[in-house]
Amino acid sequence: MSKAANTRLTILHKAFELIYTKGYQTTSIDEIIATTKVTKGAFYYHFKTKDEMGIAIIEEILKPTMMKHFIEPIEKSQNPIDDFYNMISYLLMDDPFLQVKYGCPVGNLTQEMSPWNNNFTEALRELVSQWKLTIIKAIEKGQEEGLIRRDVIAEQVALFILSGYWGIRNFGKLQNNNSVYVVYLQGFKKYLNNLK
Repeated sequence: MSKAANTRLTILHKAFELIYTKGYQTTSIDEIIATTKVTKGAFYYHFKTKDEMGIAIIEEILKPTMMKHFIEPIEKSQNPIDDFYNMISYLLMDDPFLQVKYGCPVGNLTQEMSPWNNNFTEALRELVSQWKLTIIKAIEKGQEEGLIRRDVIAEQVALFILSGYWGIRNFGKLQNNNSVYVVYLQGFKKYLNNLK
């Protein structure tokens, strides 16, 4: 990797850490520059604006992370009921990247930026739509293989899974405690078992 590419990646990772812990709008370019120890010129060489950097964070950090932990496990699913549960359980209880007190980075950016910035809205919508579509396909495949009831409406289940995940992440953030996750996962398992 070239020095310039390495600098760009460092800026994105450090900026993401600040934004995840503090929020997008309260994180300044000066703070990002101080944390990354790059010059202002180096920052602006890679990103014309803070928003351009924010979109790059979505595309280059959040998207690969979502692919690895949210989408690929479901694309490879042999048993969607078990794999939906295992995915959400891992994301809530075991993923070292996601912290209870800070919530879901995609959810946070959606709440903070979607009302104000169409570019953020589109980039975030693409991520979430891909996750939703992956869940729908896994449900339909499960129905074809007799693992999920035929009368189950795949889109409803996908929306339930997404909204449940985001909602419980917010409860966890409010309480800064993952005990709410344990209660949620018990109910989530019962819900999934009712799809059989």
